[in-house]
Amino acid sequence: MDLQHTATPSDPRARDEVAEASQARLIWEKFRKHRVALISLYVVGAFYVVALLAEFFQPFDPNLTSRTDVYHPPQMVRLTYVDDTGSRVFAPHVQKQKLTRDKLTLKASYAPIENERVHLRLFPKVETYKLANLIPVNRKLFGPVNEGERFYLFGSDRLGRDMFSRIVAGTRISMSIGLVGVGMSLVLGLIIGGAAGYFGGWFDTASSRVIELMLSIPTIPIWLGLSAALPPTLDPLTRYFMITLILSLIGWTELARVVRGRFMAMRSEDFVTAARLDGASPRRVIFRHMMPSLVSHIIASVSLAIPVMILAETSLSFLGLGLMPPSISWGVLLKEAQNIRSIAQAEWLFIPGGFVVLVVLALNFLGDGLRDAADPYSQHGS
Repeated sequence: MDLQHTATPSDPRARDEVAEASQARLIWEKFRKHRVALISLYVVGAFYVVALLAEFFQPFDPNLTSRTDVYHPPQMVRLTYVDDTGSRVFAPHVQKQKLTRDKLTLKASYAPIENERVHLRLFPKVETYKLANLIPVNRKLFGPVNEGERFYLFGSDRLGRDMFSRIVAGTRISMSIGLVGVGMSLVLGLIIGGAAGYFGGWFDTASSRVIELMLSIPTIPIWLGLSAALPPTLDPLTRYFMITLILSLIGWTELARVVRGRFMAMRSEDFVTAARLDGASPRRVIFRHMMPSLVSHIIASVSLAIPVMILAETSLSFLGLGLMPPSISWGVLLKEAQNIRSIAQAEWLFIPGGFVVLVVLALNFLGDGLRDAADPYSQHGS
């Protein structure tokens, strides 16, 4: 037998491997052929790593202000420079800039200071902080060589706060609110929709009327009304929890309706009847036998719901009805760009919007790939 023989779709060995493979393996084998979805998986994974370890990636305290660096423009990192002897030196740095004002209009502008640089290095030592609020650490991913110097990769805001550090800090809330909100919506949708479709009766009637009522009301006015009802004196953690709860209470209806319809169609199927005759409890029939057949629908719903949650939080915070300072999210950061001065003088304040677009696109591409891969058996017909 040729040990270098490569299995093909018509090879009996390949057919046997497919027949014996677990569903998770089949899904992964098909998913990794979807190049765009695979790249999106890495992008989304990178954002969640940054969200989890935000303190490590942000070079400065996101709330640290500087009166001399108000609306400081973004600075480009340069890897080399020419020293006084004419030699090219490898030393990552940014060019220092000085604030000047027009004597007539008092308009602020920044001009580079010749031969003055802020040198950068990897893993600089800083004051001890708690990584993810758990682990004491005294290193950052990167920062200035000389402690106390400032640089602004994405510029600064009206209070001289580093936008890069604030965007990294906002990643934690903006990414987690989608994940937590969808998790709560998923639990509600599966339990209520599954119970309504499996048992029927009065519970099905009552839950269906509630779902129809909630779907008949425009989502945005509900979000705005419930968010506006929150007391402005709430502390940031409580407000974050309440905004997540509001998004979840509105977002479970679509999934519940889909699950209900599928369960009503499946409860008379032979495999469900066999499970009942075998003495399986309703909970086992629902979660062990019926729910796995809805994997593709659940994946599609979740993948579409997460970016909707992120956009909802961003929109509410942008309108001043969601999270508020001192909380930091992408929506809170975009709220800084609502005035004409920001558009005309500090266009870098719109950078958080670019991250919102990138994450939403990546999550949608990832959801498409997972949805297509959720039924891998269809690729292996006889």
